[in-house]
Amino acid sequence: ICCRVKYIKSKSNMKTKQILILLTVELLSLSLLTSAASIKSNIIGKTTYEGYKIYEVTPQTDSEVEALSKLDKNADNYGLDFFRHDKIPGHPAEVMVEPKSQSAFENFLQQNDIEFKVLVQNLQRTLQEQEIENNRPSFRRTITKRSGTLDLTRYYKYEEIIEYITNLEKQYPKNVQVFSGGKSYEDRDVPVVVVTNGDGNMQKETIVVDAGIHAREWIAPAEALYMLSQLVENATAHEDILKTLNWVIIPVVNPDGYAYTQIARMWRKTRKPSSERCIGTDANRNFGYEWGGLGASTDPCSDTFRGEQAFSEPEAVAVREVLKHFQTQAKFYLTLHSYGNYLLYPWGYTSDLPENWKEIDALAQVGAAAIRDATGTRYTVGSSTNVLYAAAGGSDDYALGELGIPFSITMELPRGGTGFDPPPSSIERLVTETWIGIEAMARYLAKYYSVRNSDKKNEMNFSRN
Repeated sequence: ICCRVKYIKSKSNMKTKQILILLTVELLSLSLLTSAASIKSNIIGKTTYEGYKIYEVTPQTDSEVEALSKLDKNADNYGLDFFRHDKIPGHPAEVMVEPKSQSAFENFLQQNDIEFKVLVQNLQRTLQEQEIENNRPSFRRTITKRSGTLDLTRYYKYEEIIEYITNLEKQYPKNVQVFSGGKSYEDRDVPVVVVTNGDGNMQKETIVVDAGIHAREWIAPAEALYMLSQLVENATAHEDILKTLNWVIIPVVNPDGYAYTQIARMWRKTRKPSSERCIGTDANRNFGYEWGGLGASTDPCSDTFRGEQAFSEPEAVAVREVLKHFQTQAKFYLTLHSYGNYLLYPWGYTSDLPENWKEIDALAQVGAAAIRDATGTRYTVGSSTNVLYAAAGGSDDYALGELGIPFSITMELPRGGTGFDPPPSSIERLVTETWIGIEAMARYLAKYYSVRNSDKKNEMNFSRN
């Protein structure tokens, strides 16, 4: 289905507001009828997405972008979930819409003359096909049979992630150290893996990477595991990087939410109750730097709920403590997300830029160029608020603004499947492509700090003479 209706024009802000009011009345009445069922599905049984559609919506003008942005701000009340949405005309947004809201949503798009098409007619059917693929017997190689080698034909469950990194530590005790960064609300460990070249020097400049803070973004933990496999099991190919840099990798920040996506695939938040009616906080709105600002909801039922206070979520606390532990050595914080092909840097709470934005931008451009040259895939580079949307309370802002980690980047991996759910057959392609960019950024930093450290030594020798 594709349409761009021409017979209704709504160029003025007044017309847009009138249409939004009509949509609000229609969708809120629907949301009241469906809220109880939605909450129950979050607590009991396996959530179904039967009849849910995913729309591609392409605003072509600034006024159309504005109309869509106003809708996005209240999406949780309307039965909508904006999977992807930025501020650039011509860039498509992708929106999941529950069955009872679809007619009103399409009317809104038509009345605002916004182009759209349906990408997925029935999300449940697509997810079932992918679940079958992920659990197919031919794909179910046990980890121990491969002596710790990563299986790129399926997504690992939380317990399998723990088993994989534990096996790495047993096989490479000089190079790998595994510890718990803290406990989740449901008492799961937030795993942390330290990777070195085995020389015992823990004072090297360090790259800290995390993944899986948003539960449904399965490809991010898959990427983190692939990074570990490359740095540890293929260490000889990365001797130059490991000689200069240590790595700290948190493969799954939100283990409760990640485990819960086995029965509710599109779950995003943590699993700590946020009110009598709702569960979970967006852990990436819960960090204590400019907490509670733009893009962070006060509604406990919202997918972007900021939490009762900064660091109310134990998962955010775990990341904070890891970053603080390595604060002196940490020079680059990279947080892996999906989806959209973005390399984003602070700030998320304002459209202003940090003082060192040119240096961060240069690093991000290195990663984007490496991926583009190798595969043709293009990434958009820029600050979070200016390129995508405001998101106060993010981990990347905290790393730079509070802890002073000079390079801080959010990497949004490419889409797959219906967006957040690349099929298992796409894992290898996506993680290897993404590693090209991460490796290029790491080599850039290794050279950057090698030169800086060499200059410092020369200055010291000169002063002694």
